[in-house]
Amino acid sequence: MSGAVDGLITDVLAGRLGPDPADVVATSVFWAHHGTRLAGGDVTYRNQYVLARVGAAFGACAFEAGELTPEICAELSGQPLEKLLRDERLPLRIAALDAYLAATAPHHEAAHAEPVELPAGTPEVRAVARDAAIAGLLDLPAGAKVALIGVVNPLVAAIRARGAECLPCDLNLTTTQWGDPVTPSMRDVLPVADAVVATGMTLGNGSFDVILASCRERGVPLVVYAQTGSAVARHFLGAGVTALSAEPFPFSQFSAEPTRLYRYRARLSG
Repeated sequence: MSGAVDGLITDVLAGRLGPDPADVVATSVFWAHHGTRLAGGDVTYRNQYVLARVGAAFGACAFEAGELTPEICAELSGQPLEKLLRDERLPLRIAALDAYLAATAPHHEAAHAEPVELPAGTPEVRAVARDAAIAGLLDLPAGAKVALIGVVNPLVAAIRARGAECLPCDLNLTTTQWGDPVTPSMRDVLPVADAVVATGMTLGNGSFDVILASCRERGVPLVVYAQTGSAVARHFLGAGVTALSAEPFPFSQFSAEPTRLYRYRARLSG
């Protein structure tokens, strides 16, 4: 294996971060597909997730349409987690890794996590609250350029509300709700950004390592907003990731009741 994320999987397989995953069972594997169109918008967000349950913890990874089929539920439920971590399909490996790390160190028990309660209400109310919490992790001067890797319109608005310029990048959108062009290439925005905000979905499509390396090399802040791989991204706090909004399953869009996300900031030594 190569790369930061693959190196983390290697450490887990070697038992260096907790119990041997050969002795840990993926009790359940889920396949979920849903669509959402927020009021006032013209974009239908289509999301597919694979989830793995280990004890009380759920690991999650978004994937592209057609990448996985529902048959994985029967194929992998009840299997040793090691099998999922060695699977050739990256989203399965990320979901398994996320479940393992969340089981060994739950977000709600992390002393340095700041719980943020999202209010009950409509998808629009909850999305605005969630994305304001994410944007609140940015500490930048007015006019700073923020690359947004993985575009959600309320998050574009939240970044702009903090006085920053948003540089949107997404593989599936061509414009924002306000008509701003969205580039499909990270290489258009990473070299010029003063900070980067990236979705956890970058873990599932293999681009996280590129973003992490770029931010490390340039010395710019990297904020990750993660449903996918929230415990995986947490592992890189202080090692390229400067802040994290971790939203474990069940995600905000699956409920109208109050739910929590957990904000982390890299702890400074000394």
